[in-house]
Amino acid sequence: MKAHELILLLTMSFSAFYPSVAAMAQTIPNGAAIDAEVSKIMTDTHAKGMAVAVIDHGEVGYVQAYGFRNAKGDPLTTDTIMYGASLTKTVFAYTVMQLVDQGKLKLDTPIKDDLGQALPNYGPDPVFPDKYGPYKDLADDSRWEKITPRMCLNHSTGFNNFWFIEPDQKLHIHFEPGTRYSYSGEGFILLQFVIEHGRKAQGLGLDVGDLAKANFDRLGMTRTSLRWRDSFAANLADGWNDQGQPEKHDQRSKVRAAGSMDTTISDLSKFVAALARGDGLTAASRAEIMKPKLHITTAHQFPPFLPDAPVGAQRKDLYAGLGVVTFDGPQGHAFYKGGHDGQTANTMVCIEATQRCVVILSNDVRSEAGFADLVRFILGDIGVPYDWEYGDRAGKS
Repeated sequence: MKAHELILLLTMSFSAFYPSVAAMAQTIPNGAAIDAEVSKIMTDTHAKGMAVAVIDHGEVGYVQAYGFRNAKGDPLTTDTIMYGASLTKTVFAYTVMQLVDQGKLKLDTPIKDDLGQALPNYGPDPVFPDKYGPYKDLADDSRWEKITPRMCLNHSTGFNNFWFIEPDQKLHIHFEPGTRYSYSGEGFILLQFVIEHGRKAQGLGLDVGDLAKANFDRLGMTRTSLRWRDSFAANLADGWNDQGQPEKHDQRSKVRAAGSMDTTISDLSKFVAALARGDGLTAASRAEIMKPKLHITTAHQFPPFLPDAPVGAQRKDLYAGLGVVTFDGPQGHAFYKGGHDGQTANTMVCIEATQRCVVILSNDVRSEAGFADLVRFILGDIGVPYDWEYGDRAGKS
């Protein structure tokens, strides 16, 4: 049985047993109503640019861009190149699960078995010395041998978000791998390293940028890449920080699984629709991405290594999937992922039962403060844990 067939079967079964959830789904507003709501949010947040896509039953139904792409006042369009930020992680997780389907990786086999030598023995990349982590720093910490691909994808390696934000700028494991959630782009970079430098006899030694490109080509995402292309410059979004100051678009020349993707709202909506349907994956791999396997017990996502919230204050339905966070709300099981930097705010939210999604890309970080309202306006109440994700930092650089 193919992934989209299994998802449809589960959706029908879910609706039969829980008709009240299906009844909670509201009619998606028309384009004019969405445009008016976006205009209100941009006015309220002072945001200069936003792009929105709506997916229903796994099909892209509405795509629109608003405002400006740069300080000159050039219009933001549905084909303008925007920074994907950490939505790259979801694309990477999808790509990894294709390798699992092909038998080249196993989610729960330690990465040490995928490498030809001990991880600390590998030196820096000869072309981009900062492309990966300084794995030599782990020579005296054997816990790296316990790390699996699943731990890399569900933020439980024990690494900080990135090694270079450590006080001593060294790579450290802060807790027993696999035991808790703490957001880490470094874990995604480690799994990228394993894929690109792993044993060729088992089918590894593959370029992650090329793997992602194959999916982009298959889905018709002609203006998306994990590395900068000069052709992007003609219709490119710069950004604005939380002080309203313009910031230039960073031309990322190396593939970074944690966040190097450039894309457009038109392109990215195609990927999210495919993910909602399960296209390109076996049913088992699609289910693994959304499986609520690691409970998230902190009050907020950041800063890393927060202590557990009191048990009574923990959200019981909040779990780390693979490259996404899963939760249960008034409309059933759902998943989402955000992306953020000083001038970028992105979000992707999907309801499993109806394959309804909202994708928002913004080149003005201030718009983030309106994301919860806009998602609720389009999809209704689905229980997105934005309070956990942002705390009091929504719209802040």
